[in-house]
Amino acid sequence: REDFGLLALVQIYAIFASGLANFGMTAAYDRNYFQYRSDNRQTAQLLYSTILFVLLNFVFLAVLTYIFKEALARFVTGSYLYGNLLFFSFCGQFFFSISYYYLSFFKNSGTAKRFTFYTLFISFTNFAISLFLIVYIRTGVIGLVYSQLFSGMMIFCVLSYKFSKKFKPSFNRSIFFESLKISYPLTPRIFFGVISTQFDKYMIGLLTSAGGVGIYSIGQKVANIIFVFMTAVQNVFSPQVYKKMFDDRGKNREKNPESLGQYLTPFAYIVISVALVIALFAEEIVFILTPPAFHGAIDIIIILSMFYGFLFFGKLNGNQLIFMKKTHVTSFLSMMNIALNVGLNIPFIMKWGAVGAAWGTLLAGLLSGAISFAVSQHYYEIKWEYKKVGAVFSIFFLSAILMIILRSVSTGYEVKIFVKLTALILYCILGVKLKVISMENVMLIKNMVVLRRSS
Repeated sequence: REDFGLLALVQIYAIFASGLANFGMTAAYDRNYFQYRSDNRQTAQLLYSTILFVLLNFVFLAVLTYIFKEALARFVTGSYLYGNLLFFSFCGQFFFSISYYYLSFFKNSGTAKRFTFYTLFISFTNFAISLFLIVYIRTGVIGLVYSQLFSGMMIFCVLSYKFSKKFKPSFNRSIFFESLKISYPLTPRIFFGVISTQFDKYMIGLLTSAGGVGIYSIGQKVANIIFVFMTAVQNVFSPQVYKKMFDDRGKNREKNPESLGQYLTPFAYIVISVALVIALFAEEIVFILTPPAFHGAIDIIIILSMFYGFLFFGKLNGNQLIFMKKTHVTSFLSMMNIALNVGLNIPFIMKWGAVGAAWGTLLAGLLSGAISFAVSQHYYEIKWEYKKVGAVFSIFFLSAILMIILRSVSTGYEVKIFVKLTALILYCILGVKLKVISMENVMLIKNMVVLRRSS
């Protein structure tokens, strides 16, 4: 538990420094791609100008990190002995993140096969290397860091070579500065975002122990599957959202103002279906995958499942503000989120430890998410299908809360299984009513499977 706790702590710095190196350029690149998509030369200039800038930032931060690695390690973990772990964790996190620009090109250009292939290739390579280092070489927890670094560097080099054959490397100062105008107001959000998302683990380590961080980290990793899946789904709908925003300006939007909201309802159902399954079967997941020492993560998974599920709206808030070029607003929203997160987490952690951190994160997320939703709707209104989306989230939240209650009163497993199956049946019935689950969609999936097998 202590090893996983230490890894979780050094990753706080890795995520922060990597985000600082990217300087908010991920959001700027996603938006501006659609502005230059009709011109291959400008598309290449946008891509290479962005990557060069991010790489230069990384070199500068990597040098500083290496020089002060012991001091940074002492600040983050309480011991200077983990300086190398912190440094290589940052490098690994960065090379994983910089490949985003290439993957984003595939996503935005609609080449889903290549996007899926390279995404799976990254995951498989990382898993294979980590398995080799930990099981055969027995490197311990640092093997996870090395595997991320090696696989990240490998995929970045492969993609750089592939793109250099497709697009001649070229740079454009005006395109770069236009992206910088969008990205630099987002930079404070990097600092605020790390505090908001990683502060709970740091405070658990400070107020309890590294073992408590390990339990919380395991729960967070399982619940984070929801966020990873949501991001994969976002890669499908986000380009279309920007496309609709650009295409539906003015008269087109007035003719069909509800088109975007109707388009997003099925995605909300699909994302929450995964969150519901993880929340309902958190107990089984933990019992199968972890030893008894980590069984305290069950309630954490259920609570954080609600938190990650609610973040679906946050995936759209960014699109709304970035499209309207209101990126400075995100920094104020991030500051508010931090204030709520810190204000709730400290007393909750002191009272209930790791589980308290999960509750504090959920409550802060609900409050800040509601405010961010209102602000984003003010600048760019999406006509949501509130009744349908409300029904989806009602079943999800009620089911998750019911599971926590049943666990707290030590209900028999037979009763819990009955409740879980009932919740799934109700959710499927809702899917049929929303026409997300239909014979047409089932046949579409079946045909896709048949085509894949025959190819």
